[in-house]
Amino acid sequence: FSLKELHGIFPWLVESIFGSLDGIIVGWNLRCLQGRTNPNEYSVALDFLDPSGPMMKLVYKLQAEEYRYDFPVSYLPGPVKASIQEQVLPECSLYHNKVQFPSSGGLGLNLALNPFEYYMFYFAISLITQKNSPVTHHVSPSNSAYFVLVDTYLKCFLPTEGSVLPPPSSNPGGAIPSPTPRSPAVPFSSYGMHHTSLLKRHIAHQPSVNADPASQEIWRSETLLQIFVEMWLHHYSLEMYQKMQSPHVKLEVLHYRLSISSKHHGSPAQSSYQALHAYQESFKPTEEHVLVVRLLVKHLHAFSNSLKPEPLSPSAHSHTASPLEEFKRVVIPRFVQEKLYIFLQHCFGHWPLDASFRAVLEMWLSYLQPWRYAPEKPPQSTEPLPRSVSDKWAAFIQENLLMYTKLFVGFLNRALRTDLVSPKNALMVFRVAKVFAQPNLAEMILKGEQLFLEPDLVIPHRQHRLFMSPTLGGSFLSSRSPAVTDASFKVKSHVYSLEGQDFQYKQMFGAEVRNLVLKLAQLICQAQQTAKSISDHSAETMASQSFFSWFRFTPSEVNGSYTGNDLDEIGQDSIKKTDEYLEKALEYLCQIFKLSEAQLTQMMMKCGTAQDENGKKQLPDCIASENGLILTPLGRYQIINGLRRFELQYQGDTELQPIRSYENAALVRLLFRLSSLLNHRFADQMEMLCSRDDFVGRLCRYHLTNPQLLQKIRYSPVVRDRTSHSWGPRISLRFLASYRTLSSLLMIYFLASWFYVGPVGCTFIILTGYFLYAVIMTFFFEGWKPHEH
Repeated sequence: FSLKELHGIFPWLVESIFGSLDGIIVGWNLRCLQGRTNPNEYSVALDFLDPSGPMMKLVYKLQAEEYRYDFPVSYLPGPVKASIQEQVLPECSLYHNKVQFPSSGGLGLNLALNPFEYYMFYFAISLITQKNSPVTHHVSPSNSAYFVLVDTYLKCFLPTEGSVLPPPSSNPGGAIPSPTPRSPAVPFSSYGMHHTSLLKRHIAHQPSVNADPASQEIWRSETLLQIFVEMWLHHYSLEMYQKMQSPHVKLEVLHYRLSISSKHHGSPAQSSYQALHAYQESFKPTEEHVLVVRLLVKHLHAFSNSLKPEPLSPSAHSHTASPLEEFKRVVIPRFVQEKLYIFLQHCFGHWPLDASFRAVLEMWLSYLQPWRYAPEKPPQSTEPLPRSVSDKWAAFIQENLLMYTKLFVGFLNRALRTDLVSPKNALMVFRVAKVFAQPNLAEMILKGEQLFLEPDLVIPHRQHRLFMSPTLGGSFLSSRSPAVTDASFKVKSHVYSLEGQDFQYKQMFGAEVRNLVLKLAQLICQAQQTAKSISDHSAETMASQSFFSWFRFTPSEVNGSYTGNDLDEIGQDSIKKTDEYLEKALEYLCQIFKLSEAQLTQMMMKCGTAQDENGKKQLPDCIASENGLILTPLGRYQIINGLRRFELQYQGDTELQPIRSYENAALVRLLFRLSSLLNHRFADQMEMLCSRDDFVGRLCRYHLTNPQLLQKIRYSPVVRDRTSHSWGPRISLRFLASYRTLSSLLMIYFLASWFYVGPVGCTFIILTGYFLYAVIMTFFFEGWKPHEH
């Protein structure tokens, strides 16, 4: 094909691979393409889209001719789209000199992108636009072709070792030039001062473009990262986020929500509607999206940590520093910090309270621990001691203070609303506590807070935006900010740039957050008691299913009791894991916040996890009234979080329970009539026998009464009149209608026939054996019922 023909089919080819922007055309569906299920298609796709594969060769070939392709502004992230439509130039240099008015008769604004930008725009945005792709089998995001390609592109264009590989060229010794600046097609007002790219300044001093290939091709690294960050993270506006922190705006949004939920209110106030609509965009990140962002964060840490140590001589540094080294130095604070912080804030506030939040949590923890991706290896030690955080990371912690402190408070608020009895939720609390309990980390966070709270530095109202906004000026290669020696100024600059000048900082080690930690510790203790109760109940259930209980001719479901909890189905191993996670999390929280033994003891006394006289779990917190038990707010909280529960049991006449699936309906009705006839006929005689104090009376009470019925009714929030109901001695034959009982009897008769024992003799043996069993149980366990338990 000629270049002109390739130029014509290039947009169609890109759309065929990554799908259309409106999501109608799925394309190759790289997000669902797995090597395990489709090995041939998987390998072909990776080879074709590899940085040195045919597709990228086509991109570089078209790049050499400086072709341009239109990308609709309407498919850009919300804040960028709104900014461009209002003719305000976004801060990111990726959009500079690219916005064009539509041609005559056209609709909407477009970006004029070069082939490399066009390809990467489609590749990055396909993660967002192809959410509803058809999936016929379970897909692991980390094994998909898309995930592997993201990792491959990051390693190629953001290398941790060496320099960026030059693109393949058809001309020997030739090279693909970096994009040339273009005059703006539409007048825009910028957010702030726009600096000249350091890349262009560096190249301008080069005698030849071929003299420094790294300088020539570093634009691909910058472009790739800008596109990934813009498409994946820039879905929430910093200005609107800061506006939403105002108590006045929060009150307006609350009024708006109340107005739309009430049928008696008219249309909401326009200002409230606009504030809510501007902040709460329709964009909702998926778990796969978060996993890809985590991959980006981890690689950027490794990329930044691969920076060569600065030479001692400043003059030597000015001559030896390459654009790639400059890129590594500022890539995180200038590219990622602001947008990732707003992205995490939105996820912490809007993500469902379920186990899927683990993906967001791990992405956050990955960003907090750049030392995990440092090239140096920890010293080998025979003792499994936690690795201390080096003091050299103090600057990173101080310049990312809100990432550690405010998001930690956000996690505390989430943890207090989750069911910590669930192993997955307990694991998340354990992971956060373990990370923050690393030696020396809490001390460095506390030092950062002290620097921020120093009162001797005053920042002008607007100056902080020009000084410290990481993305100001757009490109990483903008002129580096003046070296600020005052650490306190750096910390305050970071905080005020993200939260605004009127931000009221909440100290992580202050009294308010400490109270939240104590509440979480109390909740952990309650969850441990709940898990222990469930474990004990499961053990009792297993013990009751012994060999003799199998021949008791009745299932345990007769009473209709409910002991619903997800741990009953998970098993004892998961219950033990939950207890281990919670125990270690509590230990780590004590280390972080220096909680004393006296505080823990006092807290455990307040949490009310002591067991009652029977060793069973207490009822939820209630108040006794004339109509029965009434839940208090604490009791409702205990039920919602699974800390305590009422034993839901059938409280009526056990003979009148609905017919179960394991019972024969005809036999149930027949045996009920027979039991009723016998009880009516011999009621007085049974009452007299049961009232005797000798062994005969005890034996009759063992068979004819249910002493545990009132005890069970006491554990239910029912009216008192029910508990005073008199249940006299009676005969119950309903257990004979159970299919389990009938199958057991048939098996016994069948085995007896092998020993030439007839039905009459076998029946006599069964009755004799049961009588002896009942006599023994009467001696030792008079209150234990064999067929009404």
